[in-house]
Amino acid sequence: MKKNQLTALLLTAAMSLSLLAGCGNSADTSTPPAGTASGTEGSAAAADDGTIKEFTAFFAVPGTEINDDNEIQAEIAKITGAKVKETWLTGQTAQEAVGTMIAGGEYPDFIDGSDGQIQLYEAGALVALDDYLDKYPNIKNFYSDAEWDKVRQDDGKIYWIPQFGNVWEKDMSAVHGDEAFWIQTRVLKWADYPEIKTMDQYFDLIERYNEANPTMEDGTANIPYTILCDDWRYFCLENAPQFLDGHPNDGSVIVDTETMKIVDYNTTPTAKRYFQKLNEEFQKGIVDPESFTQTYDEYIAKLSTGRVLGMIDQWWNFAYSVNDSLKQQGLDKQGCDYVPLPITISEDIKNMWHTSDGALNVANGLGITTSCKDVEGALQFINDLLSPEVLTLRNWGMEGADYNVDENGLFYKTEEMRVNASDPAYKASHLCTYSYFPNYSGMSQDGINAATPSEQPQEFLDGLQADVRECLEAYGCSTYVEMIGTNTSPGPWYPMYSYSNTMTTSTPGGTAWTKMGEIKHEYLPKVVMASDFESAWEEYLKVYSDCKPEDFLSEMQTELDRRIQLAKDNGE
Repeated sequence: MKKNQLTALLLTAAMSLSLLAGCGNSADTSTPPAGTASGTEGSAAAADDGTIKEFTAFFAVPGTEINDDNEIQAEIAKITGAKVKETWLTGQTAQEAVGTMIAGGEYPDFIDGSDGQIQLYEAGALVALDDYLDKYPNIKNFYSDAEWDKVRQDDGKIYWIPQFGNVWEKDMSAVHGDEAFWIQTRVLKWADYPEIKTMDQYFDLIERYNEANPTMEDGTANIPYTILCDDWRYFCLENAPQFLDGHPNDGSVIVDTETMKIVDYNTTPTAKRYFQKLNEEFQKGIVDPESFTQTYDEYIAKLSTGRVLGMIDQWWNFAYSVNDSLKQQGLDKQGCDYVPLPITISEDIKNMWHTSDGALNVANGLGITTSCKDVEGALQFINDLLSPEVLTLRNWGMEGADYNVDENGLFYKTEEMRVNASDPAYKASHLCTYSYFPNYSGMSQDGINAATPSEQPQEFLDGLQADVRECLEAYGCSTYVEMIGTNTSPGPWYPMYSYSNTMTTSTPGGTAWTKMGEIKHEYLPKVVMASDFESAWEEYLKVYSDCKPEDFLSEMQTELDRRIQLAKDNGE
């Protein structure tokens, strides 16, 4: 899928909910990241003279700005001697926003261009970081040398820092932050918590529940199943076949681990069965007729009403706004929270969706632009954000206000603290996660606590809504991850989307990749809505083949072979 870096954006941003999982391999933990004397020396001097440096940042993804007088941001500024005004994507695509900046030649100090990252690189808008890294040990130690090498561009230099899913010590994930078939707890409870393992079983349950319970408690009609198709987020429609066949999220292709060959998930027998099933459900009125026209904001608003029984999505794409809204409205008491089910095309296929050791997404990250007048100050700020004291402020908040500490040094929250952390006004005025700057998941560097509240085992359990707790207990689970199972990463190539997301029309494969996306976005909704599925499917395959997907698959195979050989050369 495109945009996997958002995973971690929202995973690190939401301290009140769920988890940090996402896009990054475990860091090389043989040497602890410097966060003490050498790591913060420069910032301490800056803070002592009473001045606070101010930087700007733009992230080409949707986000929420915090208040200028945010309390934790002020505390972080006292330690680091700097603060950042963050702005987010509104009303444009990432490539449009980045293109406008490039045309004007003016940039913020920090940037993550999302889909437009390669445009920034090709425009010469980013500062090469190689000559600086040794001066900033927290940044340098954020990845191993082998991992940094994977971030290098065609000219051999490093221009950005992948921010997310960098696991310290061990994975503590309690929530599956990636893609899944989600369903509301009320549906499962109504059916006495059945074992649901296949696509057919999943839709059969939704159909039966909706027939018996067509409305919510207030009489509002349920929406049995909806699909998000807006812009790049149409992965909620198009990439399910790879997951139904049990594969982890390589995003743009399947890697056959027996033959080490690239497979096109768009044309597998499972792909046809999946889209035929959606077509059948659409004809029955189970699939939301607004699926193919609704915007992302409309989709989130729809989920936030509690009306939608199920959908395919990435957790980070919906949970952090939707779950807070459901809680604020008391809809969790009606069983409107979502849990993942281990859905595959048939019961003999084991899903491998959740990978416990992350995935390094080198396609984009946090860069410093050529407009920045103080590159060293900007890097010092990043370095200081990775110090233990600041990491605690970003991820847990302020002791006494956002968490307490027991006699063993273990952090915990009260219910009032959890409610505060889900309140938009409180988050804007008080919490400052600097969510699109580098961060760790896993363990805290104190060796006692998890890096984030959502990964703290007892805090995760204490913070669960009653309907989710009951559901997990019914299935003999204590976390969302246990609901679907966990696996190690399949190999050193993983994930392949970190390559396809960098492709441009400068190569035949990149041209094919662009055309394939355009065709799928146009034709797959038609396939789902068609009165004659077979004819619509054949038409789709014809126009799809005209994109020359073989050019794309060939370049992906070359990259797969390169990554495997590189890992061998590095002794991985």
